[in-house]
Amino acid sequence: MKKILAFAGSTSSTSINKQLATFAAQNLENTTFDIIDLRDFTLPIYSSDEEQKGFPEDAKKFSSLLDNYDGFIVSLAEHNGSYTAAFKNIYDWSSRLEAKIFRDKPLLLMATSPGGRGGQTVLEVGSQTFSRMGAKELVSFSLPSFYDNFKDDKIVSEELLSSLKEKVNQFENFVNQ
Repeated sequence: MKKILAFAGSTSSTSINKQLATFAAQNLENTTFDIIDLRDFTLPIYSSDEEQKGFPEDAKKFSSLLDNYDGFIVSLAEHNGSYTAAFKNIYDWSSRLEAKIFRDKPLLLMATSPGGRGGQTVLEVGSQTFSRMGAKELVSFSLPSFYDNFKDDKIVSEELLSSLKEKVNQFENFVNQ
């Protein structure tokens, strides 16, 4: 059976994006999954000076972890219209180890936020960038107004839940091709 890796692009212990990534993974029907937390990877801020000192073990650990999966579910937190510093940092380190970070595998790219746009700006940034970094068959989903639409560990809006399930199904079909 194919296996998916799910995580949030956030190191917040109360990450709403981790809640969304977990929920999406739980809606997979014919695929197993693992969920990781970026807080488990401690890295110095990427720079060429740091790289000259050698690659941190957690950068190597994260990058090699990606080799073991058939697709990825990533839910990005949006800070000032872009990725979080923590996600950008692990992304930068990983790209130095393997340019095709997403290994030419399917990606379900999501975002949520407390506001009505649901992280759409970071989704646009990610969609433009990740397709050049090995994300194949990129499927995206935005959940607006998280605290209104996500309660008791699930999406409560029938319309948004249906949309997410459609996106998860589309992604899972790509993974299982």
